Amino acid sequence: MTALTNAYIFLILAIVAEVIGTLYLRETEGFTKIIPSLITAISYAASFYWLSFTLDEIPIGVAYATWSGVGIFLITCLAALKYYQFPNLLTSIGMGFVIVGVALINLFSNDH
Repeated sequence: MTALTNAYIFLILAIVAEVIGTLYLRETEGFTKIIPSLITAISYAASFYWLSFTLDEIPIGVAYATWSGVGIFLITCLAALKYYQFPNLLTSIGMGFVIVGVALINLFSNDH
């Protein structure tokens, strides 16, 4: 595997960890519940740890845009399933723009 492929694998791991941490954040109830609080803290720490490995190969702006944009999309989808929090039409359109933006950034960034 190439270094760039490895960087994207680490970026995927960072996104998954961030999504897990964010989903459990609601269940911490202000960090008063130990298990969800630990899951959230460990997930966020793992996310930043893995994100740091991407930065040698992927520019920080591209990595962060991908991390946050894909995370927003996944969290919204999973929150709809887990908490029945469904986005309205304009929110869905905005998320579509985010996904298109992330795709454009990754496809046309000349830095990697």
